Amino acid sequence: MDFKRNIIITGGAGFIGSHVVRLFVNKYPAYRIINVDSLTYAGNLANLTDIEQAPNYVFEKADICDFERILSIYTQYNVDGVIHLAAESHVDRSIKDPFTFAQTNVMGTLSMLQAAKAHWNGEYTDKLFYHISTDEVYGTLEFDGTFFTEETSYDPHSPYSASKASSDHFVRAFHDTFGMPIIVTNCSNNYGPYQFPEKLIPLFINNIRHGKSLPVYGAGENVRDWLYVVDHARAIDVIFHQGKVADTYNIGGFNEWKNIDLIKVIIKTVDRLLGKEEGASLGLITYVTDRAGHDLRYAIDSTKLKNELGWEPSLQFEEGIEKTVAWYLDNQAWMDNVTSGGYQEYYEKMYK
Repeated sequence: MDFKRNIIITGGAGFIGSHVVRLFVNKYPAYRIINVDSLTYAGNLANLTDIEQAPNYVFEKADICDFERILSIYTQYNVDGVIHLAAESHVDRSIKDPFTFAQTNVMGTLSMLQAAKAHWNGEYTDKLFYHISTDEVYGTLEFDGTFFTEETSYDPHSPYSASKASSDHFVRAFHDTFGMPIIVTNCSNNYGPYQFPEKLIPLFINNIRHGKSLPVYGAGENVRDWLYVVDHARAIDVIFHQGKVADTYNIGGFNEWKNIDLIKVIIKTVDRLLGKEEGASLGLITYVTDRAGHDLRYAIDSTKLKNELGWEPSLQFEEGIEKTVAWYLDNQAWMDNVTSGGYQEYYEKMYK
């Protein structure tokens, strides 16, 4: 079958990536979607069982740092578009092991760029390298009503955000040096189904269900802007097809929450859906020593994206968190498989 486009989505077995893969596979049957994922702890093909047999979907187990392997995938599928999501993304892990973050996020991105450059060989018509970044590259904000915009200077404070900032610079350098058509987007915190339970929302939903402690950094006063993951996937779709080459777009939910307030909403929602008395799990909150280099506040101004391309979030947070909590409670088998690590053993045997 001849496909209109052949698009690599890296990290497509991960949290955000699986939602992007699902959207593109279902919405664009004339596109061949090549999911490239190395299946680290955060990659799980169980996130994509509903589309794994689709005729326009292909999975390739590959490490983005393996340049020769990546180049062979570009060549095999005659790739003309890249949506690059693959990244190490957990701040606490980056503090313990910054080398891995530099390797995957910087050298892996460079490998993807160099392979695109080699395969496209200067013929950039109808080609695009779309790089997904994070709001954390901008640093931190005070409680002063300001927002991160596309013009905000980079000021990363953790090994994770520093590695993402570096990868962003490489992407833009490939446009300025080689003329490669690129787009970079910076998004706020995502939440929703299929998120690995090291992240706050799925971790706390699972801990409440099992009566485990809910560790809160510092006094829980840090503020984050939250976006439902399906809305992020929708934004990626719009930007991939309509975004201006060499431009940057911020994606956010205009939805700021103090961590402690968010946690109380999660507790209230989980307790209600489990039939517990309201506030029954509040006693699980445990305050712990604050994270090193913990940014005070993130807030994204996505006005440019709304004004230029017409995107805005479709869900209010209350609706999104209700859907999210219900999904995790209804999919305990998925959660148990992920937390047990059983899926990793399965993939290690399958892809020996």
